[in-house]
Amino acid sequence: MHQLHAIEQLVARLRQDPAVEAIFLKGSFGRGEEDVYSDIDLYCLVSEERMAKFLTRRLTHLSVYRPIIWKDDIFIVAPQLIVVYDDLLHVDLFTVTRESLNHSDTIRVLYDPKRQLDAYVETSSLALGTQEAADEAIDSVWFLFQYQKAAGRGNGLWAVEMLRSALIKFAKVLLHRYVPDRAQLGLKTVPDYLPESPRLRLEAIYNVLVPATHIEAARLYREFLQEERSHLQQMLINQPDTLQLLDRLLASEQVY
Repeated sequence: MHQLHAIEQLVARLRQDPAVEAIFLKGSFGRGEEDVYSDIDLYCLVSEERMAKFLTRRLTHLSVYRPIIWKDDIFIVAPQLIVVYDDLLHVDLFTVTRESLNHSDTIRVLYDPKRQLDAYVETSSLALGTQEAADEAIDSVWFLFQYQKAAGRGNGLWAVEMLRSALIKFAKVLLHRYVPDRAQLGLKTVPDYLPESPRLRLEAIYNVLVPATHIEAARLYREFLQEERSHLQQMLINQPDTLQLLDRLLASEQVY
């Protein structure tokens, strides 16, 4: 795969930078689940005092592979330089410190002479924490409420988007129950890891999630929520108001 050639070239270049203490992969390449369509989530571990100067050199380092035709420099959990090359390979270069590096997702270490990443290899996880799981469950109910408002006023486009938002959250609720060690990945992991029965039910909802048939999609979603009610109650044990709202939504198709 062309991604492997890119990784080899990028790592060889980044290792020469004195600020880089370790290099590793996350995402599909980190988990060993990559395919020809995968992007590359490449991470550099640097010290806080060398961070600012290293950030100015990132684009030069990334240019070693091929000409870059698009780029964006953002900050979400860490400085992240996104590039697309002329062969349409997409690379995200994250710059982290020991303090900002989190334990989510599996990592594949490419360079770590001081073995600073040993602890992260052993403890990384894609499971949802208790509060994270509760937040996903809350949103799977909240967006159904928003759906019913949009559907009630006849705004089919917005109704579809609200129900889609609920399903994105509900997918993580299902994964938290059936495949907890994959839950953070959400919908992208459903086709390969969610058991057949809940997967087919989720797909059936998406099959009719368009403006012309969103009412049928909502009906199927309510039925699914009803069957998962006991599991949702466990996830929302400290959120009785959300459970009360859920029960109101399950009892009526329209919010007045």
